[in-house]
Amino acid sequence: MKIFITGISTDVGKTISSAIIVEALEADYWKPIQAGDLDNSDSHKVKSQVSNSKSQFYSNAYQLNTPASPHLAAEIDGITIDLKEIKEPKTENHLVIEGAGGIFVPLNEKDTIIDLIQPDYKVIVVSRHYLGSINHTLLTVEAIKNRGFEIAGIIFSGNENKSTEDLILHKTGIKCIGRIDEEPYFDQNVIREYADLFRHNLLSLEKSAI
Repeated sequence: MKIFITGISTDVGKTISSAIIVEALEADYWKPIQAGDLDNSDSHKVKSQVSNSKSQFYSNAYQLNTPASPHLAAEIDGITIDLKEIKEPKTENHLVIEGAGGIFVPLNEKDTIIDLIQPDYKVIVVSRHYLGSINHTLLTVEAIKNRGFEIAGIIFSGNENKSTEDLILHKTGIKCIGRIDEEPYFDQNVIREYADLFRHNLLSLEKSAI
């Protein structure tokens, strides 16, 4: 099973969600494009938060030095991101693929993050509550569906807002994988606790494809 993690914006909880899913499924992890913070990248963060010994962590296809939109970070580095150079790692294990920012974050003059999604990926959208997040969530869902992809589930991140969550689930008909509270910190123990909570819903995604 290949799971693509995207969000309704940047800093909404994609990396924490990725760590939880990796731990829950003892999955492998791959972030195709990392822009900035190379010494403490999202791959480093997920690896440090996962405690199982089975997961493998694959190198980014592109490591960009500037914390900016990938198209700009690549331009500053004097390169152009080419989708043909982004080759999915081969593994017999589950694979969690983490996007960057939202689905229309540009990679070059033509392509955006949504162009990384493949037909065999199960897409999970991470939504965090803020003023405007309902609109951003519904737009994200609509855009992904318009590309012909199904969304396997949604993860809510941050302080609970039941009214917002109920409305989004009702309007989209998407399954809620789980919610991540506003924790004081995330370490291996906290990630493991969430992994235990999310595991059943995640495993049901695999069964739904059979």
